Amino acid sequence: MRLLKILKSLPLLLPTWTQLIRTPHLCLASSALLKATALELAILTGHVLLYPSGISQERPAPPPPEDTEDTPRLPAGPHDRPVVLLHGFIDNRSVFVLLRRTLARHGRRHLTSLNYSPLTCDIREGARLLGAHVEELCARTGQEQVDIVGHSLGGLIARYYVQCQGGDARVRTLVTLGTPHSGTRVVPAMNAHPIVRQMRPGSDVVAELAGPAPGCRTRFVSFWSDLDQLMVPLETACVEHPDLLAHNVRVSGIGHLALPVHPAVATGIRQAIDDDAVPAGARGAVSVA
Repeated sequence: MRLLKILKSLPLLLPTWTQLIRTPHLCLASSALLKATALELAILTGHVLLYPSGISQERPAPPPPEDTEDTPRLPAGPHDRPVVLLHGFIDNRSVFVLLRRTLARHGRRHLTSLNYSPLTCDIREGARLLGAHVEELCARTGQEQVDIVGHSLGGLIARYYVQCQGGDARVRTLVTLGTPHSGTRVVPAMNAHPIVRQMRPGSDVVAELAGPAPGCRTRFVSFWSDLDQLMVPLETACVEHPDLLAHNVRVSGIGHLALPVHPAVATGIRQAIDDDAVPAGARGAVSVA
C-alpha cells in the first residue's frame, strides 16, 4: 500500500511525460526529448523500488577512534569538509545513492543525507531543521564548514538557510540541482500544498530570496537542465542575484530526475565542491547527449 501511494504521488513531481504520450508528435520532433523521457521513466521505476530504503532518517556515523601518541595527525583538507545531501519534495535520501558512491569513491569522508517530512508546510521550517543538522554535524566532525547539494526543493531550503538564517557562516558551497530559485509555474493543481505555493513566482519566500544579501559568503553552483519539465520557465533554476557569488551550469539532454543520478552531473558536482573559487556570474555547460 505504501508503494502504491508513492506511485500515485510522485508523477506530479516528474517531467510531464504523460503529456508527451498524449502528443506523440513532440516525441518524434526531438530524439533528445524522447531519450530524456525514457531515462526519466527508468529512473522513476528504480527510485520507487529504492524509496522504502530511504524513509528512515540516516543514523550519524560513529566517531573516529581516539587519537594516540602514535597516530599521525594530518591537516584538515577539502575532503574532510562534510557534504550534506538534501532531497526534493515528496522524496527521501534514497535519491542520492549513486551520487553518494561517487563522492565517497573520490575521497569524501563525511557524507550525510537529511530527510525532511513531506508534510513540511514551510520552507523556513525546513531551513531551521537543516541548520540544526549542520551544527550537529560540525560539532561531531570538528569541521567549521560544510558543503550542501540540494535537489529541487532541497536546494531552495538550503538557499533559504544560507541567505536568510545565517547559514553562510557554515556553508562553503551550495550546489543546487533543478531548483526553482525564482519560482516555477508547473502543475497548478499542486497549489493545495502550502510548500508548493511557496515555490511559485512572487511568493513570500521567493521575494525574500530576491532581496538584498550583502556579504553572503557562500558560493552557489546551480545545475539546470534544458529538458527539465518541472522548471517553468527553465531559467528559474539559475541563481540570478547581484549579491551572490553564483555559477550556473546548463545541462543538456536529461530531465529533472536524472540530475542527481547522471555520472556527468556527478562529476560536475564533485568539481564544484572541490574547486577553490567560483567566478561571479560565470556560466558553464554539461552535455550528456
